[in-house]
Amino acid sequence: MSSMVHDSVLRVRNGIIRGTAESGVHAFRGIPYAAPPFGTNRMRPPRQVPAWEGERDAREYGPTAPKGDYPPQFAPLFPEVTVAGEDCLNLNVWTPDPGANGLPVLVWLHGGSFTNGSSSVGEYEGSAFARDGVVCVTVNYRLGAEGFLFLGDDTANLGLLDQLAALRWVQDNIAVFGGDPARVTLAGESAGAMSVATLLSMPQAEGLFTRAIAQSGATAHTLTGTEARTVGGYLADALGVAPDREAIKAVPTAELVRAASGLVAEAQTAPDPARWGRIALNLLPFAPALDGSVLRTMPIEAITAGQGAEVPLLIGSNRDEARLFLVPSKAITAIDEQALETMAGAYGLTGDELAVYRSGRPGDSAGDILAAVITDWYYRIPAIRVSEARIAAGAAETWMYRFDRPEPVTNHGLGACHGAEIPFVFDTIARPELRPRLGEAPSQAVADRTHRAWVEFVTHGDPGWAPYDTASRTTGLLTEELVPVEDPAAAERALWEGIR
Repeated sequence: MSSMVHDSVLRVRNGIIRGTAESGVHAFRGIPYAAPPFGTNRMRPPRQVPAWEGERDAREYGPTAPKGDYPPQFAPLFPEVTVAGEDCLNLNVWTPDPGANGLPVLVWLHGGSFTNGSSSVGEYEGSAFARDGVVCVTVNYRLGAEGFLFLGDDTANLGLLDQLAALRWVQDNIAVFGGDPARVTLAGESAGAMSVATLLSMPQAEGLFTRAIAQSGATAHTLTGTEARTVGGYLADALGVAPDREAIKAVPTAELVRAASGLVAEAQTAPDPARWGRIALNLLPFAPALDGSVLRTMPIEAITAGQGAEVPLLIGSNRDEARLFLVPSKAITAIDEQALETMAGAYGLTGDELAVYRSGRPGDSAGDILAAVITDWYYRIPAIRVSEARIAAGAAETWMYRFDRPEPVTNHGLGACHGAEIPFVFDTIARPELRPRLGEAPSQAVADRTHRAWVEFVTHGDPGWAPYDTASRTTGLLTEELVPVEDPAAAERALWEGIR
């Protein structure tokens, strides 16, 4: 028998909202936390939402931020949601009981290379967290050039400012949903995790969250001001306008999105190192940039100096992250030993160092080994560096995880690739649109174990294994069970000292 859906009505600071209640979960979608970023508000810091008269319908997801399409090989793996409309700076809330007091809160920042994604994607549906006593909030923020264009002027990192505005909205309103503003965990994956780590490093974010989770993203991809201005120049060239904010703002939004997405596709598929420099490896033309105002210090330097030290952190990566970028295009089968050595050299490894990967992975192809190298360079080592910086600064405890499912034979060769863990964290693996990424029979036991670790961390501040330190380097390996391991893949980790 299907459960009945009822309406649920609450009053937030700006007015009354009407959501839904089903099976003990109250959901409110598309609630604006900032004014529409168009017209006079376009490419400006987020403005306050005007109060509304009467009830606002919060039963459906709100408009999504302007964004392009994923490159074709990724589109089936990350189904996008697009909702038209200008009120795109909105968020969604799931709660077990609006009448409760003091419930823990999870605020989720989605990934998508800072140019794709939205809080309306099905796998971020927050009912499982609400079922387990957590108020779950998922946030839209500006993407691409609208959110991360920097031209050396006085406007930058608008996407980060949006995230800060959403966190302030949570502080002001979450008690209405039963949540405790003093028990907020900020979490995200990929670009969302890079955002979490960046916000952790920023004085402006102090007091807005009390715990943090960074899934497959850290601080190694922040752009320098020079890099960001270079990208801004490329964008202006692609549009045929001057590298000036007013000239770029005069371009219709859809045309700007297309040009920005074209730059991302170029950087992620065929970057010329002479043109792109470090971005040819980082792959993110649009990302938080050191602008001297919103972001004044490189995040890793701020964390090393003790910023965010009071916030416990859960951070980690997936075992097979880079298979996402090599398997769908079939590049993984085209890589021979010479290509492996050339590409590993671009990441800083010598032939002798590459031999360490080979010896630890007998039977793996050259493509498999390259995937392991890129996984470490791009995801695992940056997460370890954040952990080490926090330990050196005497920060609150940091926990390291590695997500180890699915196995490649069960999900089209992808394995525990980039983005594989998200539906397990949210316990949304049953959604049919996830079959291309997760395979035909993703394990409920893995979802139960992973989701529980996140709930335990959000609720109690301990995911269930020993914190990370530089002596034991205990890491929680997440499979059908939780397996704490000291310094997994230690020989490979040690290779990156002084390189990454």
